[in-house]
Amino acid sequence: MNSIIESLTGMDKMSDQVIATDFLISAKSAVRNYSMALTETTSKEVRTVLRKQLNDVIIAHETILNYMSKKGYYNAYNLNEQYKIDMQTTETALNLT
Repeated sequence: MNSIIESLTGMDKMSDQVIATDFLISAKSAVRNYSMALTETTSKEVRTVLRKQLNDVIIAHETILNYMSKKGYYNAYNLNEQYKIDMQTTETALNLT
């Protein structure tokens, strides 16, 4: 993100977190969509392709989650800490307007 825009929006320190969160949500959606598509197809060839893509997106999801955990953006094992992270993100979003 452009540093001027980051400074104006107050997201200079949060842009990585916002991008990673968006990417994680997209990966979750892709897992869901590939899973549903797998159950709907009758073609063996299409199922093979969908399984490969599903496996790839599961690996991508894990990679993003590990990155976010390491950076402190996501804390799956401590709900109190995750709540603090979520509230900080919410406050930042509310202050943008």
